[in-house]
Amino acid sequence: MSETSEKEQLLVNSDNHFRTLLHIVESVPRGKRSRSIETEERDKNFRDVLMHLYEWHAMLERWYREGMDGDVPSMPAPGFKWSTIKQLNMQIWENYQDVTLNHAIKKLKLSHQRVMTIIHSHTNEEIMTKKHYKWVKTSNLYSYFAANTSNHYVWAIQKCERIAKAL
Repeated sequence: MSETSEKEQLLVNSDNHFRTLLHIVESVPRGKRSRSIETEERDKNFRDVLMHLYEWHAMLERWYREGMDGDVPSMPAPGFKWSTIKQLNMQIWENYQDVTLNHAIKKLKLSHQRVMTIIHSHTNEEIMTKKHYKWVKTSNLYSYFAANTSNHYVWAIQKCERIAKAL
């Protein structure tokens, strides 16, 4: 019996967490799914959480495309630094206030598939080797992929569980 590679485990965890996330949203009666909850936190409904994930997928896709083309991607986003992540996340929240939950689900499903396709396209060695690609600097692809899929989905599951409970 062979051991599961980090790549395979990332793909399995990402898909499992993604399905769990969607199940939480779908477990709430349709008429309540788009409602917001009373909270001091940024994300007040499922749409907010899903569009946050979607936008981080989009940023990952941009970093990846630019980096693989030999450019130095602007991370996390043009005009922002990692130290201003809170402001970036607030801008993301503001940008998607007019999106419906159904549209958010569709967009997130598509972006999840695109990111999974990128992960599939690499070997475990390419994903795990630090400095394998110049644009990841001292890191590896795994850290970027996990942060924007599996790990981010765990955060989203917790948020959506609280929203579902409050609805």
